Amino acid sequence: MTSATAVVAPIPNHALMILLLQAGVLLAAAMLLGQVARRLGMPSIVGELAAGVILGPSLLTQVAPGVAHWLFPQDAAQMHLLDALGQLGVILLVGFTGMHVDLRLVRRQGSRAAVVSAAGLVLPLVLGVGLGFMLPGELRAEGADATVFALFVGVAMCVSAIPVIARTLLDMKLIHRNVGQMILVAGTIDDAVGWLLVSLIGAMATTGLHTGEVTLALGHMAILLICTLTVGRLVVRTAMRAAARCGVPGLPVMTAVVLMLLSAAGTHALGLEAVFGAFLCGVLIGSSKDIDTTALSPLNTTVMAVLAPLFFATAGLRMDLSALADPRIALWGLAVFGVAVFGKFLGAFVGGLFSRMSRWESLALGAGMNARGVIEVIIAMIGVRLGLLTVEMYSIVVLVAVLTSLMAPPLLRISMNRVEHTAEEEMRKLRVLSAQDTTTSGGKDPVAHQ
Repeated sequence: MTSATAVVAPIPNHALMILLLQAGVLLAAAMLLGQVARRLGMPSIVGELAAGVILGPSLLTQVAPGVAHWLFPQDAAQMHLLDALGQLGVILLVGFTGMHVDLRLVRRQGSRAAVVSAAGLVLPLVLGVGLGFMLPGELRAEGADATVFALFVGVAMCVSAIPVIARTLLDMKLIHRNVGQMILVAGTIDDAVGWLLVSLIGAMATTGLHTGEVTLALGHMAILLICTLTVGRLVVRTAMRAAARCGVPGLPVMTAVVLMLLSAAGTHALGLEAVFGAFLCGVLIGSSKDIDTTALSPLNTTVMAVLAPLFFATAGLRMDLSALADPRIALWGLAVFGVAVFGKFLGAFVGGLFSRMSRWESLALGAGMNARGVIEVIIAMIGVRLGLLTVEMYSIVVLVAVLTSLMAPPLLRISMNRVEHTAEEEMRKLRVLSAQDTTTSGGKDPVAHQ
């Protein structure tokens, strides 16, 4: 008796054609509008998101519904193909964000950074959770638990975006200033804690809020962190060293991708967010003194020039700004924006004062850490995938990410003009700025422009 293995049919021709057209059109629009945004002095993510907004229900569906429904059919299987490409991009993007976490800088700043980061996290988190309970039901996805939704809103309100912050400080020649260094360190801590909280709330969204499930999620988190600091560190260092010693072109790139993807898969298998595993893997790669991350420049280019813009355009595609024409929804959106800005500003400002920084330095901290950018967009997409956010709430959260990133440069400029230079800053200026210029020209800073 023989048995034949069933062969899964390949993707249908029409579905493949639509996927290729979707990716090509979104990338072309993201490329053009991203360049326009940069010429206007804005982060390229603004233009890349706008590409999806224009091609989505906010505009194209209103103007040419036939074309919109043909190119972007409301078919789950078809859209999941596009989402899969975006997920690959976001996992690698978050992995590279982790690679640029400067643990030595975190250790040098120590307790002062911890105070600033804690204040900048706790206050917007508490205000955001409170607001989440007050938001109307139409902003919460059908079937979503009200408590988990409120916790998710709180986390979305408290995150910062190191990629946006780093690029802003570099462009404004503030990265060598004491305040600039503190913003970087506190933002780094915020990023790390933010991914941990998102991952934990993601587990709650899928398993519920029962004591046993929450305890299990916390146990999985503890196991993950312990494995990362022990076995994970050894595996990453050994694998990347071996890839570098082989001298095979492209092998370090392939090894880094494999490590990030497997880390993401492992984290996801534990019921936590896949991007959290990629982030931790990136931190391990970047923190090892024996690993030359400049060898990963070709992959940096691929992720930043292709996969990341495709993800952000796809994220914009899910926005429906026409929904915000409802005055009631628009007012709640304004409330979300106000809580996000007020909570982060006040938290960082108070943290700065407690750290014995001046009033203007504390205001600069609030301005810098208020930028959400790429991180909040990714978190918003996670909220949709977890079944927590409606289209309206998703659109509001993404708009908060864009607007807070645009607010940061002018507010930083106003506050830093009133902060005196110190001798220590002047000594650091040449070293830090020259190092950053070398890093950028060498392709080692793959996330800064977002």
